[in-house]
Amino acid sequence: MIFVIFVFLMAFIITFLFTPLLIKKLKERGIVGKDMHKPDKPEVADSGGLAVILGVVVAILIAIAHSTFIGNGLDLVPLMAGIITLLIIEFIGIYDDLFKIPQAVKAFLPMLAAIPLMAIAAGTTTMGIPFLGVIDFGIFYAVLLIPLGITVTSNLTNMLAGFNGSEVGIGIVIFFVMSLLFFSAGKIEPLIICLAMLGALLGLLAFNWYPAKIFPGDATTFLIGGALATVVIIGDFESAGAILVIPHVFDFFIKAVNKFPKSFAIFKDGKLYAPEKPRGLADVLLKVFNGLTEVQLSVLLIGIQAFFGLIVLIMYF
Repeated sequence: MIFVIFVFLMAFIITFLFTPLLIKKLKERGIVGKDMHKPDKPEVADSGGLAVILGVVVAILIAIAHSTFIGNGLDLVPLMAGIITLLIIEFIGIYDDLFKIPQAVKAFLPMLAAIPLMAIAAGTTTMGIPFLGVIDFGIFYAVLLIPLGITVTSNLTNMLAGFNGSEVGIGIVIFFVMSLLFFSAGKIEPLIICLAMLGALLGLLAFNWYPAKIFPGDATTFLIGGALATVVIIGDFESAGAILVIPHVFDFFIKAVNKFPKSFAIFKDGKLYAPEKPRGLADVLLKVFNGLTEVQLSVLLIGIQAFFGLIVLIMYF
């Protein structure tokens, strides 16, 4: 217990302390984005995922060093493969923040991040499918389902974004729920990754909550999805991961039906209102509630994620 709490605290402290320096450096180099949901559209430092990945990787490496020199029974192979997967995902997100990868390319690029997990044949080849029972996918689990899981999940979490604190808050809920599952199951390797993500995201939230001083960027949203897919594959909790991304699936289909419009919510009288064509789940909520403040919308999105997290906990506990 003390060891895993230490991993969580290290990720939080490193991200929390590094983020102010990152904000300063990003602004100096003009790596900023406009906060489109404010009346004056201020420029805000972008790509906060750089602070998150630093906290996550250092915390996991400390866990690996503890196992190497002191000994705690960790299986280092999935941890090392997991770190490489997260770094590849992070590189894709950072590159997209800086240079804007074409959407058609970005949709498939995360498959590269699955290679380390495929190489070690992470997870087990059997999965419980509702109404179908347990199915053994054999080699297709490694060569098909692992890259599909990494790609789909990272793209889904990248799409439900755009409001101060919402993406990071949703990620915190996801990794809090998964941490409880892995802790109860005694699966320490994926628990370490979850706690590192949880601590780092909490460290970033202090600067990303309304009014945001830094945007998480694709460097964070891709990382959240990639890390979720990584831990459910390593820890054999694919069903839990599938339930946790349901809000993102709803968001995707709403965007798809409306042909992925590029409009923004309308700011008026201190509230945000949905544009004529809803861009996703957030705009549907704005329309249902006839306008919300940005804080209210972020809290509502996080609350929806918490609802599906509660379903996962009820199912497994």
